[in-house]
Amino acid sequence: MTAHMTGTRDEWVAARIDLLEAEKEFTRRSDELAQKRQELPWVRIEKEYRFETDEGSASLVDLFKGRSQLLVYHFMFGPDYTAGCPSCSSVADGFNGVVVHLENHDVAFSAVSRAPLEKLQAFKRRMGWTFPWASAAASDFNRDFSVWFTEEEQRRGGIEYNFRCEPAMANRAAKEPLAGGTMQEWKPRGSEGPVAQLAGMTGTDVPTYTRERPGLSAFVLEDGVVHHTYSSYARGVDSVWGMYHWLDRAPKGRNENGIWWRHHDEYGRG
Repeated sequence: MTAHMTGTRDEWVAARIDLLEAEKEFTRRSDELAQKRQELPWVRIEKEYRFETDEGSASLVDLFKGRSQLLVYHFMFGPDYTAGCPSCSSVADGFNGVVVHLENHDVAFSAVSRAPLEKLQAFKRRMGWTFPWASAAASDFNRDFSVWFTEEEQRRGGIEYNFRCEPAMANRAAKEPLAGGTMQEWKPRGSEGPVAQLAGMTGTDVPTYTRERPGLSAFVLEDGVVHHTYSSYARGVDSVWGMYHWLDRAPKGRNENGIWWRHHDEYGRG
């Protein structure tokens, strides 16, 4: 027996029309925010970054592949990981079908991680992905765009992520870094904390796992010069996590109690 409010079709239509007004306002506000993103000042990229790709060594300009715009997803996959972050992997499950449309609208796309290319290629095959994925193992790219930090910074406090400074790991009230600070407000389930669950799925411990961070960045190429135009982190990445947009429209919403998602080939195992 459901405890949820029930009603007639006419009552549902009236309530739905009220909600529609709020949804339209949300859409208008979203359009305004998109315009403000496009109005941000461009910052010239002065440093020469090198990446390893399926096509060989590449510069940042090469990642544009002849297009004027580039979108990068900062995928959490550090050199010590044995598998990609399950949250980033869930986000990435939606990339394959989108990339072809972006590329035919003057927008290149690439995921970028610090793991060696061979690891990325192996995991990509396992997941059945085809989108471009570059290794920034030999460059400062991830560090410069605030998605990778050193063990020393983590220990003493010096991490600036999502445009704010984090306290040293030893000074955190919570036992785990990132609690309430990645893509959702993490809620612990059982004796193992949620971040430890995610770390375990990558074959690492919490400190190693959380030295990598998720994000997305946008770049433009004009007159041979690359400019950084936008970056978003933590819950700002929700906007490209397609799973949640579907759940937000399901009868029970996100209905979460801790970490429930997995690498898509691990559902049903144990």
